[in-house]
Amino acid sequence: MNTGRAVFSQIMDYLPLPEFRKCVKRYGGNYKVQKFSCLNQFICMAFAQLTYRDSLRDTETCLRAMQPKLYHVGIRGKVARSTLADANEKRDWRIFADFAHVLIRTARSLYSEDDFGLQLEQAAYVLDSTTIDLCLALFPWAKFRKHKGAIKLHTLLDLRGNIPFFICIKGKLHDVNIFDKLVLEPGAFYIVDRAYTDFSRLYIFVENMAFFIIRAKSNLDYKLLSYRQVDKTTGLRCDQTIKLKGEKTSKQYPVPLRRISYYDTENKKRLVFLTNNFTLPALTIAQLYKCRWRVELFFKWIKQHLRIKSFFGTSENAVKTQIWITISVYVLVAILKKELKIDRKLSEILQILSITLFEKLSIIQILTDIKINVENDDGYNQLKLNIL
Repeated sequence: MNTGRAVFSQIMDYLPLPEFRKCVKRYGGNYKVQKFSCLNQFICMAFAQLTYRDSLRDTETCLRAMQPKLYHVGIRGKVARSTLADANEKRDWRIFADFAHVLIRTARSLYSEDDFGLQLEQAAYVLDSTTIDLCLALFPWAKFRKHKGAIKLHTLLDLRGNIPFFICIKGKLHDVNIFDKLVLEPGAFYIVDRAYTDFSRLYIFVENMAFFIIRAKSNLDYKLLSYRQVDKTTGLRCDQTIKLKGEKTSKQYPVPLRRISYYDTENKKRLVFLTNNFTLPALTIAQLYKCRWRVELFFKWIKQHLRIKSFFGTSENAVKTQIWITISVYVLVAILKKELKIDRKLSEILQILSITLFEKLSIIQILTDIKINVENDDGYNQLKLNIL
């Protein structure tokens, strides 16, 4: 890296600018724009994310304090709060959604060979959602309940690298309906909680030769077809082949299911899983489901370390723009970590970058030489990610 350039400029080098320009052109983002381009908008919002800014005024003040250095990171002219606010309100959020998916494809290729703790050749994904509360008076478009405003962030997380593979931002959408938006990958495993129980939709996995792992509800109506012996010292209690016998469920899912019971000694809780995979060992199925908590920790982590709970605008377009740029920054730093082979947690990298963005030092030197003590918070240390 060129040590005569600012760290922020070196980070921006990892942006695939030709792809960004394609996204901008696709939606006419720079139509009749003279000074403050979509790239300027992205850079300013990325700066706000990396330095933990809480508002547009806060972002404007900090950028103006660094005015002489902004030219070298691609920002021309003064950054006004009103200009940035207008850009977030009016420029199509799909520009940044499409660009985030470009970065996601790059990150997934970099982490495709990484181990996530299980010897599994197939791809494995975890699907879940988190609710981001909004004030209904300020965000009237985000009506979630009668007196509550919120949006749901539906995320399909790739366990190799814990990269968000699919993201859908909706105001009020039941979890099971997100299945209709997924393009299932043959041979891949999809791990979901019992809130996604819908046997007509689960049968689509069978038709597409994909596999699901889901927790069974306690009132499941089924008949036993056969069973296999299990080693109860591992926590397994049973491994059965069953068939649904409910009036509706038997028609919605007419083929056999695999039912696995497992006792979690840590939490002293018995768990029952359903899957359409009959070849993997029962213990591996249980261990795969345990990986589901990674998406919960991903949600906690991204809310903790990036600005996703305090929004810089009140329109739907502004909120979605900020969320997609947040995801882009997360994935961009993950790419940087992998490309530079940095042996640090992502939280440490973000802490260091937040105070060194305009230092004229090699980014490798900064991220490898600085020693900091990071306290483990809210169990994030349990998330043994390849990018954390």
